[in-house]
Amino acid sequence: MILRRGRARAGADPAPPADEPDAGAPAAPALPTPTVGDADADPPHFGEGPADVLLQRLELTVRRRLDGLLQGDHLGLVPGSGSEAGDSRTYHPGDDVRRMDWPVTARTQVPHVRETIADRELETWAVVDLSASLDFGTGLCDKRDLAIAGLAAVSHLTVRGGNRLGAVVTTGERVDRYPAKPGRLAADRLLRAVVATPRAATGRRGDLAAALETLRRPPRRRGLVVVVSDFLGDTDWERPLRGLGARHELLGIEVVDPRELDLPDVGPLTVVDPESGQTLEVPTGDPRFRARFAEAAAEQRQAIAAGLRRAGAGHLQLRTDRDWVMDVVRFVADRRRAGSGGASR
Repeated sequence: MILRRGRARAGADPAPPADEPDAGAPAAPALPTPTVGDADADPPHFGEGPADVLLQRLELTVRRRLDGLLQGDHLGLVPGSGSEAGDSRTYHPGDDVRRMDWPVTARTQVPHVRETIADRELETWAVVDLSASLDFGTGLCDKRDLAIAGLAAVSHLTVRGGNRLGAVVTTGERVDRYPAKPGRLAADRLLRAVVATPRAATGRRGDLAAALETLRRPPRRRGLVVVVSDFLGDTDWERPLRGLGARHELLGIEVVDPRELDLPDVGPLTVVDPESGQTLEVPTGDPRFRARFAEAAAEQRQAIAAGLRRAGAGHLQLRTDRDWVMDVVRFVADRRRAGSGGASR
């Protein structure tokens, strides 16, 4: 898809017709109306001052708007299991089939699931994609800053009561691993390190699959794995993610910019793919081209959602043109309802 990874500049000479965007899975439903300029959105911007000051501001935003709305620990983020097996009970529609207790089911001829007891300490690992495609944004912030904000929200919701947080950060050029450590101070140091990660060079492709593989070997104790990415490019991330899902709870945080979903009519436009360096001339004045682009973009997002679903991951979408904190609140509320027998993932 042509504009999925580009910094665009207008005013180029008229271009010949561009190739039709790729097709994929069935089109996704219409997305909500953008809310650019929302005063409550508190968009993150890490390139406009000292990192410590900006992180403190982000932490205040997260605490002010999440505390009171999202009481509790990690079960509010992703309801479900700890790692210790508990008693069996009769299966009910909607139960996680991964918790089926097959020996008891075979013995009683009635489907049973194994209850789980939450660990006293949860280990959360975040895989954060900071490849060149994240250095783009036309909304309230760029995708890289929104990805870091998503990590900050995960940190706030999980680092309590001795829970540990670690991270694997990938740019395509390097993979940095930060050991899981308990406590708010350790989490703050981790966030500062992620903010300080150098931006990826143009022409270097990301490798999310390789970053995910680093968590599979050696196997980690059971816990929560959160993947923060735009999930663009190759889909080879799905296989290692499914492997992690056999042992861990999974959450995918998809970072999206509105211009990756539809194109404005601004005439001839030059777009650059920062991960390949390829330059394309796009005829945005052609309504048929814009319609094909929007259709292909929706199909791509549907394919990403399907891949996360097949891996057994929860799916939270954060957009650069929306109030990202409220998107987190809505997601957690939905997950809580799902955990209590209400709405599904």
